[in-house]
Amino acid sequence: MNFDGETFEQSRDGERLQAQLDRVHAYIRDGQWHTLKQIALACRSPESSVSARLRDLRKDKFGGHVIERRYVVRGLFEYRLRTEPVQLSLVA
Repeated sequence: MNFDGETFEQSRDGERLQAQLDRVHAYIRDGQWHTLKQIALACRSPESSVSARLRDLRKDKFGGHVIERRYVVRGLFEYRLRTEPVQLSLVA
């Protein structure tokens, strides 16, 4: 899997970003709600990087995971990885 972006360089950034992605994914796999700050502290990464890795996890090339977000208070949000399968309803 390759990351992308205007300033991304595989040789410089690839290993670091993959390690961040792996840590964030491992942490949120519990299906519980977590703030960016909680994830950042647990994964030893800046909140902005955690936010970017959550966006990456939503991309097909990184698994197409469902990352849910809910409002808590005064601009604070929590995130969780949906662990149960998404059921599609077909309208006849």
